[in-house]
Amino acid sequence: MAELAGVSVRTLHHYDGIGLVQPSARTAAGYRAYSAADVERLREVLAYRRLGFGLREIADLVDDPATDAVAHLYRLRGLLLEQRDRAGAMVTAIDRELEARAMGIRTTPEEQLGMFGAQLYEAIGSAYPATRRTEPRIAARIWEALGDARTVLNVGAGTGSYEPSDRDVTAVEPSAVMRAQRPGGSAPCVAASAESLPFEDRSFDAAMAVSTVHHWPDPVAGLREMRRVARRVVVLTYDAGGPGWRERFWLSRDYLPEFADLLAGWPSLADLTRAIGGRAEPVLIPWDCADGFFEAYWRRPEAYLDDHVRRAVSVWTRVGPKAEQRAVNSLRDDLSSGRWAERNRDLVALDAAELGLRLLVA
Repeated sequence: MAELAGVSVRTLHHYDGIGLVQPSARTAAGYRAYSAADVERLREVLAYRRLGFGLREIADLVDDPATDAVAHLYRLRGLLLEQRDRAGAMVTAIDRELEARAMGIRTTPEEQLGMFGAQLYEAIGSAYPATRRTEPRIAARIWEALGDARTVLNVGAGTGSYEPSDRDVTAVEPSAVMRAQRPGGSAPCVAASAESLPFEDRSFDAAMAVSTVHHWPDPVAGLREMRRVARRVVVLTYDAGGPGWRERFWLSRDYLPEFADLLAGWPSLADLTRAIGGRAEPVLIPWDCADGFFEAYWRRPEAYLDDHVRRAVSVWTRVGPKAEQRAVNSLRDDLSSGRWAERNRDLVALDAAELGLRLLVA
């Protein structure tokens, strides 16, 4: 048992002695014999221990009569995801300081210590609710596609944009950072992933997912789960495989070619549609789109020079600080020289653009 668990025999003796993990039986020779239930309890103890909980806290957690093994797994999963989000946020903060130092800029003591405290989340996450909000014209398409559904599951719900207020909504969001930014009075939110929804078959009239599928480790599996738990599925996503898709948006075409690399191995639109057994409809992006996703500022290029705008879009974090700075510098130069306007003069007359957004409906 000690070898399997990666702990010392002395540790197991100690857990037995304090009543934390007591084996169910002993052999005639006096050896401890662990049952399947004992192993399950030990797994929970070690998981909480490695998350930094004290032994007394762990005893209270594992002895809670209202929490079964499945509930413990969901709780542990949520805690691990929160730890992952915190580590990811720290990496982002470190990358930004490295970039600043490479340019000869010294960060302040407050900024250096901020990566370990709540200030980090304010710096990285504050732009999200400020720039990522419901675009009414896109919302109308989504809500219409929900049909007569009264109970709706919002998968990858983020901070709650696009959740219909006139229906019974349950949200699912794995990121603790995002869950913390959901406004008061919003739908109840479960810490879980799309690929393993903790609901029975056909629990909801409809399941929706908005601009989130590209964050899922296994998009097809997640979509199939949505189909399992709901009779109707509505998904707003992106088509990364249509003819000329690399050329349709000037930002990725002229300034950020790394965007295409992020989509390597991404399932085709046909694969995504097939996963829910539905159809795909194009969604035009209005020129004054209120939701600040990657393509939203297609007719307002100056917005991409704003760090707060970029921080609310995962693309910029994923391509890395060097690619981001190069793209921003090139765009700034082209806006100053008039080169951008010359290249994209046809956009000025458009009220909406087709840039690959798709609504999948089943």
